[in-house]
Amino acid sequence: MSMYKKKRHIILVRLPLVGMFLFVILFLVATLQYTTGLGTSVSGLGFNFKENYLCDLLDINTLEGTINPAHITARIALTIICFSLILLWFELPKLFSIKSNTLTIMQVTGIISMVILLFLAAGNHDVIIRIAGVFGLFAVISILIELYKASLFWLFLFGFFFLALFLTNYYIYESGILLECLPLIQKITFVICLTWFALLNSMLYLRLKQSNY
Repeated sequence: MSMYKKKRHIILVRLPLVGMFLFVILFLVATLQYTTGLGTSVSGLGFNFKENYLCDLLDINTLEGTINPAHITARIALTIICFSLILLWFELPKLFSIKSNTLTIMQVTGIISMVILLFLAAGNHDVIIRIAGVFGLFAVISILIELYKASLFWLFLFGFFFLALFLTNYYIYESGILLECLPLIQKITFVICLTWFALLNSMLYLRLKQSNY
């Protein structure tokens, strides 16, 4: 690879990190814009991190039936994070020196998961989450296998922790056990998820700077 192409490629790999940063900023803005809140909350006003789900920000109407002023900002944030992670899943095989079919599975299922998630605001929330979640599960398990094989144990353990939280979210949602705790657990899981992806992206960036791709 020429020096010009390598520099261009390294710049491209930085974009997911930029997208994650923009997503966090826009998400926080959206929580401030969400002014009617959950009907069962103490104040009845504002986005409640212990009671509202992240997806509440995407809805045109709040749970109380009024117009949700945060939905445009939230949908922009969703679009940014999905495209950022699509790019990251596409580039992640370059993190590993030994290529395998597992990496192809990881790349394809990760991208499909994010493409499906783009339609989250269009309705059929539960169906979208379940389908995207299945593809995402395959992608995460695949990269965990490769991280372990590559002896990147700290990234493997971090990812395994995220996977455990992901499955915990799914179990609570489907079983209804501790459902009142799920909104908060969901946000903790999302923070862990973004942190893990940021670490993967940073490691990928460092590897590419040192490689001959």
